[in-house]
Order: sequence, then structure tokens, then C-alpha cells
Amino acid sequence: MNTYKVEALAIGNGTGGRETDAFINELPFSSDIPVIMVNESGASVYSASEAAREEFPDLDLTYRGAVSIGRRLMDPLAELVKIDPKSIGVGQYQHDVNPLGLKRSLDDVVMSCVNAVGVDVNTASQQLLTYISGLGTQLAKNIVTYRDEYGPLSSRKELKKVPRLGPKAFEQAAGFLRIRGGNNPLDISAVHPESYGIVEAMAKDTGLKVTDLLESDVLRGKIDLNKYVTDSVGMPTLTDILAELAKPGRDPRDRFEVFKFKQGIEKIEDVQPGMSLPGVVTNVTAFGAYVDVGIHQDGLVHISQLANRFIKDPNEVVKVHQHVTVKVLDVDLARKRISLSMKQSFD
Repeated sequence: MNTYKVEALAIGNGTGGRETDAFINELPFSSDIPVIMVNESGASVYSASEAAREEFPDLDLTYRGAVSIGRRLMDPLAELVKIDPKSIGVGQYQHDVNPLGLKRSLDDVVMSCVNAVGVDVNTASQQLLTYISGLGTQLAKNIVTYRDEYGPLSSRKELKKVPRLGPKAFEQAAGFLRIRGGNNPLDISAVHPESYGIVEAMAKDTGLKVTDLLESDVLRGKIDLNKYVTDSVGMPTLTDILAELAKPGRDPRDRFEVFKFKQGIEKIEDVQPGMSLPGVVTNVTAFGAYVDVGIHQDGLVHISQLANRFIKDPNEVVKVHQHVTVKVLDVDLARKRISLSMKQSFD
């Protein structure tokens, strides 16, 4: 742990996960290292997939699965795009709908997320790059091949050297591809290369460098956007550019919170009515939400138990992966069912 300067440990939430978590937490590490339980749905499917074989041809299936679980902690979206949605368990009735329609809808959502966040072109997998607007399977593969052959890209302009990545594809994709530590400080931002001239003009007019605008709210506040409105560049575009300068390359996710299940609750027999337990929402359905309380058997919070007020749609109150506190209403050992409630005095 000290040799490799480990910052966190990811443990799959499958069989033996809680026991492993308890074992790790008893070890006397020299520093306080967070141990996080990670949803491992589909990890075994990935480990045996063509994508995993291409990435790790010399590793055993178990090692590939472990790498996938670790990557899910670091960048869940980048890892989950490698797995067929039906292997993850995306929700109620997923096997009853048209598979092609489901895949198309999920692809649209993933593409929207990927393009909103952007990807680091020097570390992104081929599968993740495929979802970038303007890139397809072949261009994504060409970028990875170019990267392997010539090393990390140093600027967005260098993307034009990638085989078959023409002007049209560059125009569509460049704004969503980020380059950390590149030649141009704007390469880490969502500002499109065709707008670099505008930012450079803003910096020049205020007697500053582009990096100064990226670092200071006060300096950006002095910019009069009306001076830069043209026939081709409107105020909405300029407003977006200024907003992006305030957070170049910033991770849009909320602050990470380490979550812990209640100690001593590891199997259904440990759960008793009246207990208050921390849990994670694993699925939201029309009739309520399923919550993992750390015993390999999700409990159900019926829609009538989600809040103290009338709820028409569970999505009003909960979302997948949300951390919640639940009260145990009933435990049916014979049928392995747990009834939970999220009604609180402060709700």
C-alpha cells in the first residue's frame, strides 16, 4: 500500500464483499485509506468480453474483473459503456421491451452524458470515444491507434493528423475532447477551437493572458461581451464561453462521499424490524424503490413508504445510487423479503 501510494480501495459488492470489507478495515494501515463498496453488476460479463481481451490479453478473467471494479470507482461512465445495458440491470421491465429500442434510447442518454462531461482524449477507451459526436467505431479506434503509436496528443489541432478524421468530424468532436497539460490552456475546456480567437481577443483587449482569464473571476467580470457579438457569434455563445472559462475541465460530479453499511449486518438473519440502517438505492420502479442494506438481498421501500406525503412517482423522491437511511418494517425469512420505510419525522 505504501509502495504504490494507494489512495482508495474498491471492493465489489458481490459474494464475500462485506467479509472482505471487514477484513480490510481490521488491517493496520499507516494512513487512513477509504474502502468503498462498488456495484459489480456486469463486471464478470466485461471480463470475458472481446473489449477486455483486447485491453488485457495477458491477464486472467479475475484480474480483468478486479480492474473493472477499480475503474468503476474512478470513472463509472467510462467503464460502464463497455458493458451491454442488459448485463447491468437497468430497471423494471427491461426484458419486456424492444431490445433495439432500449439500446437506442440508452445510447442517446450515454452520448448526451459523455458529450456534456467531455472525455480526456489521451486516456479514454475506444468504447468511450465512440459516443463522442462526430466519431464512430472506426475513428475512435484510429485515435487509440494513433495514441499508441505516437504517444499522448499535445493539442486538439493534432487530432487532424489522425487517419480519416476529416474537417467535418473535427468540427463536431473537438469541443468534447479534452487534453490535459496541452500546448493550449483552452484544450482542457469545452470551448471549441473555432472560438479560441474570441477568447484570445478578450485576453488581448484586457492586457492579459488566456491563463489569467481562466484563473480569475474578477478579471472575467471586466469583459464586455457586447464587443464580441458578430453575425456568426451571438450573445448565447459568448455567455457559454465565459461560463466555461470559469470551470475549465472541472469534474461536474458532486463531492465524493464515502459510504459505509452498518457493521454487524451481513445476512438477512441479522436484520430485525425497527432497525434503522444506511442503504443505497439500487433500482427505482413504478411501485417503489429497492435499497441495498449490505446483505446481498435488496429490501423494498413501497411507494407508500417513500415519504410522509402522497407520492405519484418514486422518481420524485429517490434516484439510483442515492444514499438513504431506511427503517426495517418487516423481515420474511422464508421468502427472503425485507420491507423498508423512508418515512421520517423531518420529511
